[in-house]
Amino acid sequence: MGLPDLSVNGKVALVTGASSGLGQVAADCLIDAGAKVIGVARRADKLQEWQSKHGEDKAAIISADISNREVLKSIAEEAASFFGAPDILVNAAGINTREKADDVTFKGWDVTLGLNLSTPFFLAQYLTPAMRKKGWGRIINFASLQSRRAFAGGIAYGASKGGVEQLTRAMAEAWSKDGIMANAVAPGFFPSELTAPVFSDETLAQKNADQTCIGRNGMPDDLVGPLLFLASHASDYVTGQTLFVDGGFTAK
Repeated sequence: MGLPDLSVNGKVALVTGASSGLGQVAADCLIDAGAKVIGVARRADKLQEWQSKHGEDKAAIISADISNREVLKSIAEEAASFFGAPDILVNAAGINTREKADDVTFKGWDVTLGLNLSTPFFLAQYLTPAMRKKGWGRIINFASLQSRRAFAGGIAYGASKGGVEQLTRAMAEAWSKDGIMANAVAPGFFPSELTAPVFSDETLAQKNADQTCIGRNGMPDDLVGPLLFLASHASDYVTGQTLFVDGGFTAK
């Protein structure tokens, strides 16, 4: 019995939200493990900085507002023009408007559900035909602690991330028979632009750390192993699952 192969040599990945935060962690670790990566995000300057770190032979970029579902088909088509059709899709882009339940607006609700839930599905829908032809593919969605826990000011975000967990199961049911495994990671509290309001409050950040079984908040390297497991052949018999990478936050 051989050890599982966590490399993604020769694979092509598309990562949304690659300009910063956990999306960039995902993009970086996939390149380090042998993949060629297309990073997608709104901010062209941040994407160019990321690309320059790796070189155009390993990293390509697409600057686009993926909350606009009308651009998703063209993104999928452009992505295939760099290194070939993507084998791996990482849906890391997200938004949290942090509106209280009584203050939620139509606009805040729609942009949250659109980017966090609709975009991952429709982008996958455009990319899975090429994966199906190869008989192999990986979809990694980003769920959240709020997929299962209710946090103040998180009603729209929580609804979208609860949806991501069920979306992941439904993707697995639809596409795994074609060799496409769909799973999700649910990070705990990691420092990023999205969680900046949390980490700017030292008392709150410590409270979250104390809630974990380990006793600390997450660091970028903590996400690398789970991502590579779900992106590689090591997860050939794993699909429809949500892996909580939260230091045991949800265990307490």
